[in-house]
Amino acid sequence: MKPLKEVAMSYMALSEAQKKLEEGAYGEAAAESSKAMDFSKTMPPGETFDHEGFDALCYAVLASARAGLGEYDACLEAAGRALHYFNRRGELQQDEGKQWIAVVFSRGVAFHETGVYDEALKNLNMAGEMITERKGELPGKETMLKEIERRKTMLLEGEKSQRKPGYKAWWEFWS
Repeated sequence: MKPLKEVAMSYMALSEAQKKLEEGAYGEAAAESSKAMDFSKTMPPGETFDHEGFDALCYAVLASARAGLGEYDACLEAAGRALHYFNRRGELQQDEGKQWIAVVFSRGVAFHETGVYDEALKNLNMAGEMITERKGELPGKETMLKEIERRKTMLLEGEKSQRKPGYKAWWEFWS
């Protein structure tokens, strides 16, 4: 197989994974993103191909798919791998910015569902900020913003209900 064909097959599998993700076929999206990474690994050594960037895009789809399946630990693992690239070299305004936002959002959801509330709030806030900073279209933007607000409200209300009776925050105590 020529490298050009391997690149094409890798990107076709990634495109199919994104399509399945948008359709809500999370299991198929996860399988296709893994298949895309497998195709990219068949390229001969020495070929010019951004494996790290491509894998980050695949892990972004995989993280969202795992979150959709309720597999939050696997989501966190895939999100961590994608963010390893995006946090260093990601461009919010480029096309990959969509996947970067999706990874941060999925990570926030996964942390929320696994009970790591401070990290959930941090990631949900970050995803909201990234959405508002991004120029151009973002599929599902309004849905994501609504879900972010819904989860943040749940997290903040849960924080208030866990306080001891008679508790006053430092700013309330001194006023």
